[in-house]
Amino acid sequence: MRQLGELEAVIMDRLWDWGRPALVREVVEALHEDRPLAYTTVMTVMDNLHRKGWLRRERDGRAWRYEPAHSRSAYTVALMSDALGTDPDRRTALAHFVLQMSPHDAELLQQALDQVRPPAEPGEAS
Repeated sequence: MRQLGELEAVIMDRLWDWGRPALVREVVEALHEDRPLAYTTVMTVMDNLHRKGWLRRERDGRAWRYEPAHSRSAYTVALMSDALGTDPDRRTALAHFVLQMSPHDAELLQQALDQVRPPAEPGEAS
């Protein structure tokens, strides 16, 4: 999976934050605060995101109403999986990743691991 381009990421962030379907016009208006973009530019990027599978859409009159097809977390997981897949030595890559984590992130990772690991049976080494 390729990382989203700059404008793709801005659009996806806006839609993830909103948590509801939106028209291209709404996205253009929201982005206009930070950067003036042509309607056709935003429409093309959103159509590309739809073709890539990141947005779903349905007709709303003559326009399309778009919403994310995947969560922000799913995007992050895909990026992390791709990055990890570039190193044949996954153990070392993971070790280096964990060593550079903040204590807070390391604690969050430990909590996540604790949730997915089955509890040890009595008498089993952990």
